Amino acid sequence: MQTSTNKPSRKPKQPPVSKHLGVSPFKGKTGVRRLINACGYSIEGFAAAFKHEDAFRQEVFLAAVLIPLAFYLGKSPIEQALMVASVLLLLIVELLNSAIEAAVDHTSTEHNSLAKQAKDIGSAAVFLALTILATTWGLLLLG
Repeated sequence: MQTSTNKPSRKPKQPPVSKHLGVSPFKGKTGVRRLINACGYSIEGFAAAFKHEDAFRQEVFLAAVLIPLAFYLGKSPIEQALMVASVLLLLIVELLNSAIEAAVDHTSTEHNSLAKQAKDIGSAAVFLALTILATTWGLLLLG
């Protein structure tokens, strides 16, 4: 007969902790502090992209021209929103492409077919965003 002291524990099993898996040691801030930190990191990201990425700088200048034009040329709030959204999409995709390129370059500066593939795919995403921008603007203004 088993006594109560011999019963196996019913505590839920915790996953094994690994220094390579799990929560980042940089996580842990919550609430308003986390939001303030996130805004600071975002500003640093914009500044780094503007400083180091020629394409991003060119697209920011393009956005500085196109976004005000969208409010002037768009015939309705929906058209204006579509025109602005297509410009912002381009900036978002360019930021992601720049992040991919930076991560790949950090990993290795040697020629690698997978690194080239990652960079080419990021470039293709930027091309598609540019195509969406041109198509949106063209259809709304000419069509």
